[in-house]
Order: sequence, then C-alpha cells, then structure tokens
Amino acid sequence: MKLRSVLAGALLLGGAAVASAQTVVVTPEQETVIREYVTANPVVVERPSNFELIVGAVIPDVFKPGELAENTVPDHRYQYVVVDGQTVLIEPQTRKIVHIMR
Repeated sequence: MKLRSVLAGALLLGGAAVASAQTVVVTPEQETVIREYVTANPVVVERPSNFELIVGAVIPDVFKPGELAENTVPDHRYQYVVVDGQTVLIEPQTRKIVHIMR
C-alpha cells in the first residue's frame, strides 16, 4: 500500500513537471508568416559561446528580442531573435525559448 502511494505521488509530480513545460506548436503557415515578419524586422544576436540554443533555455540578458506582430501566432504574444541563422521564439514573461525555427 505504501509503495502505491509513493508511486502515485511520483507520477503526479512527474505529470506536473511535464505540464509546466510549455509546448508551442507552430503551423507551417504560421512559420511562413513569422519568417516574412522577421525578414522585414530582423533582430540578429550573436550567441555567447557558453549558451546552448535549445527549447526551454532562458535567453541571456544581452539578447534584446523583438516583439512579433499580434496576428503572427493567434492567442499568443512572443518575442523573437535570430541566432545562428535560426528564428527563436521566446516567451516574454519567462524569457524561455519555446520554439526554434530551423
């Protein structure tokens, strides 16, 4: 009985961790609109050598991201930068990378 309680608790905690990680789905149509917007309004930054460009990473303070237009990704406001030729979408409140367009 005690083992079940421990396992149930572990599953709940694991599920909470997964639920807290934001997954952003960007459709091919949205990527096209984003690419056009970013091409017209580039915010290119140089990646520090000690920064790994992965989803979930918090961007360094030296990055000064631009704001995507309101209609780019419906119901979401994202910031962006271009790093190593890749457009990176950022959640403004947490400064976490939520999507990398390759």
